[in-house]
Amino acid sequence: MFNADLSQLTENWFEGQTAVVTGASRGLGLMITRVLQARGASVCLVDINAEALSAVATTLPGDQTVTAVADVRNADDIDRAVGTATDTFGSLDILVNNAGVVGTNGPTWELDDDNWGLVLGVNLDGTFRFCRAAARTMREAGYGRIVNIASIAGKEGNPNAAHYSTSKAGVIGLTKSLGKELAGDGVLVNAVAPAVIQTDMLDDMTAEHVAYMKSKIPMGRFADPSEVAHLVAFLASPLMTFSTGATFDASGGRATY
Repeated sequence: MFNADLSQLTENWFEGQTAVVTGASRGLGLMITRVLQARGASVCLVDINAEALSAVATTLPGDQTVTAVADVRNADDIDRAVGTATDTFGSLDILVNNAGVVGTNGPTWELDDDNWGLVLGVNLDGTFRFCRAAARTMREAGYGRIVNIASIAGKEGNPNAAHYSTSKAGVIGLTKSLGKELAGDGVLVNAVAPAVIQTDMLDDMTAEHVAYMKSKIPMGRFADPSEVAHLVAFLASPLMTFSTGATFDASGGRATY
């Protein structure tokens, strides 16, 4: 298993930079926050769960941490979160769109409108709205890195998860389009397509669906959040200079294209 000891991180890629990470109160979002901060970034943690945000903020370095309670489906909430980041730290250099939900599993003909709407609303609409807000600020500054968390399901489609698969396919398409639009502005937009990450989001899925997804991974295991977080950090770093509109797999060998 990957060594998640963050004390080994010595290169301050993000010194003086500000990141916004959505869905940051737990799981992958929290791990991304920790990795970015370990390399020098100040981070605005965004989440809909105010209590969880408040609790996790006490475990992070105070001079590098601010929180913003927001529903990523709400444009006004997003504008306030971006304002919190820029007012506190003076810039917005990195956006990681990590907030996501899996919904209730079932065949497409049994998915109701509320289930479909929730998953598309958070995973795709929320990513679009945050990208839109960040792009305006980053274009003006002439620099930025946007990393969208997609999924291997967006490439291959998982049965009994049409809503989730469709939302993540949309994130990949959005990444490709926005990457081209911003290519001349100093703002790079890329996505990460993990297979399954070992987080408590698995608790929202049926045991049968979890077993199906694990069976598709040639490495025979789920990803540790730190493994994906380090890839995100590289894509968000100044070292990433010539890739935009791309999707980088973190699938344990599952990806076929």
